[in-house]
Amino acid sequence: MSSCYFYMSFLPIYILVLGFTIVIDYFAGILIEQSEGRRRKLFLWLSIISNLGILGFFKYFNFVNDNVTFILQLFKFTNPVQDVSFILPIGLSFHTFQAMSYTLEVYKGNQKSERNFGIYALYVMFYPQLVAGPIERPQNILHQFYEPKKFEYDRVVAGLKIMLWGFFKKLVIADRLSIYVGTVFSNPYHHSGLTLFTASLFFWIQIYCDFSGYSDIAIGSAKVMGYNLMENFRRPLFGNGFADKWYRWHISLYTWFRDYVYAPLAKRARRSKFKLLANIVLIFTLSGLWHGANWTYILWGFSAGLSIVIERIYQDKFKPHKFISKKWMRIWGVILPIPIGCMMSVFFRAMNVKDAFYIIGSIFSFKSGHFFKGTPPTNFYYCLIAVFMLLSVEFVQEYYPRVKLINNNSVVVRYTGYLLAILIILLIGVFNGSQFIYFQF
Repeated sequence: MSSCYFYMSFLPIYILVLGFTIVIDYFAGILIEQSEGRRRKLFLWLSIISNLGILGFFKYFNFVNDNVTFILQLFKFTNPVQDVSFILPIGLSFHTFQAMSYTLEVYKGNQKSERNFGIYALYVMFYPQLVAGPIERPQNILHQFYEPKKFEYDRVVAGLKIMLWGFFKKLVIADRLSIYVGTVFSNPYHHSGLTLFTASLFFWIQIYCDFSGYSDIAIGSAKVMGYNLMENFRRPLFGNGFADKWYRWHISLYTWFRDYVYAPLAKRARRSKFKLLANIVLIFTLSGLWHGANWTYILWGFSAGLSIVIERIYQDKFKPHKFISKKWMRIWGVILPIPIGCMMSVFFRAMNVKDAFYIIGSIFSFKSGHFFKGTPPTNFYYCLIAVFMLLSVEFVQEYYPRVKLINNNSVVVRYTGYLLAILIILLIGVFNGSQFIYFQF
């Protein structure tokens, strides 16, 4: 009931949409398990079409219709179909993919169908990760709903720590970076190339802190209640190369596409290296489309997939590890993707394709102009401090995992650090917070 109340606090009517998919997938899972041969595949496709149909209508109908209108106008025709005006159900992309993973796992024989309707509904609607993931698999979470929960001090404290770091990333870092980023991207034609590049870099970190912050809050709150959700981010800024960075970024979505889309395609293209590389680009392009119904998201996904393909071709053909030490390969792999990743993030943040290409062109043209024009210097300095704080903490977490940032042997030092973090969150974040970026997906 708490999950229903949580979801209905946005737009109550949309609980019917979620309820429809839950009913369809619940019975589809049972029928898939009980059936054989083509009937199993029939019920699987019934579930997939139902889920993708709802997602496609609410999220992509107007996008497809606008493109059809544009094409028809090129040939002097008029599109009789009008756009539909509605608000996208919150978290639709996330709980749709989570629901699909259930029927797919039942079909593959990795998960038994869930006969308790309430438990299955909770699997789809578990409120900590309902609106923005992580996108869970049934094998990880369903059995936990049957296990008795007892108060465990260490577990609760661990969950609260994860939540605290999530709130800090979201409210103290991401929301402050968004002020600078929003000022620049709202009118890119009035800013210099250096300012546009800085805003692109800040946005890359902003969206990471925004989404990973939410994931930490979801994972931490679930842990407090006794549930373990999957890791969704693993310090992607310190990933070694493009492939490693993307693997560490939104792990639940990456593995979803890998297991359910890429793997079947890879089986058919086992002997064709070109097809395997093309499938990588295809998967990331679909991932971009998943993020939003706009050509900017599609180009963002395409460029991400292309970066991995180019990296693989370079490594296979030139074999740089034979000429460069592992230490320098590691440093190069961490640093090089950062400016390129910033360029790709422009597509994610820009209002349209035209603005995106203008911003990228201005960056490479080294367009002159006032660095702080339209952006208060104090906010810029704060952004630098916020980025430094993030990189410092994650550097220690990545390379010195045994080092405690707050001395656990000293109660005074430990709780002073926690209280200071809470105070900073309250003063800087809560009273100036903005909506999570990923709530729109």
